[in-house]
Amino acid sequence: MLEFLKAVLFGIVEGITEWLPISSTGHMILLDEFVKLDVTPEFWEMFLVVIQLGAILAVVVLFWNQIWPFGKKSNRYPVAKTGLLSYCKKDIWQMWFKIIVACVPAAVIGLLFDEFFESLFYNGVCVAVALIVFGVGFIIIENKNKGTKAKINSLPEITYQTALIIGVFQLIAAIFPGTSRSGATILGALLIGVSRTVAAEFTFFLAIPVMLGASLLKIVKFGFSFSGSELMILVTGMVTAFVVSVIVIKFLMGYIKKHDFKVFGWYRIVLGAVVLFYFLVLS
Repeated sequence: MLEFLKAVLFGIVEGITEWLPISSTGHMILLDEFVKLDVTPEFWEMFLVVIQLGAILAVVVLFWNQIWPFGKKSNRYPVAKTGLLSYCKKDIWQMWFKIIVACVPAAVIGLLFDEFFESLFYNGVCVAVALIVFGVGFIIIENKNKGTKAKINSLPEITYQTALIIGVFQLIAAIFPGTSRSGATILGALLIGVSRTVAAEFTFFLAIPVMLGASLLKIVKFGFSFSGSELMILVTGMVTAFVVSVIVIKFLMGYIKKHDFKVFGWYRIVLGAVVLFYFLVLS
């Protein structure tokens, strides 16, 4: 029962930090220092990634009409006027092709060097530095953009070039834990003139193939030989992450309509300083 309660706690942290640009990895590493699941190192490594499936499901449920590319109803831009292609939504297919383009940099580097970068940078000090650097970045970019109108204010306005640039920023997050995947992609999008709302939405949609692919790779690597308790811990964490993610995504989309991301930048700086102090001084 205690391990299940711990799984709930990790699910809560995952659900909050996966979508807010504050680094789920940084929070998970810090939480793991004080609350450790009684599991094997192999299961723990897999759990940290696969728990994200619950968070992904929240995006799918909340944005279903914006990401499902089939259907006759509300199909303003059918691929063809008649036949099967009349059920294909051209605008959503185009968005998915752009998402695929944005996924290429992280997918290629991740498949080739995932374990290398994990062994090199997956530690408290590197996470703390990434938290601080990107926290400062958010504050600088928001100050720079203050009073200026965004160049891109809807998803269809995102070009393939823009998608690729956002994908390069996602690559930074894939290399340096603590950067925050959502934080890196949102920061990159803001830097090239994408509005906050569109940056957040594109980041959410971009997470679907990225996190699904990473989760499947971890499950295959771990194998499917879960014990009963391991399966229950994993499912508990995923379900909790899903419920919390729904709440957090709704909050964030409402928040950024009236506020900027600077508060998250300051939070990252403070958290990074705490993590740095803990790992350099106390541990």
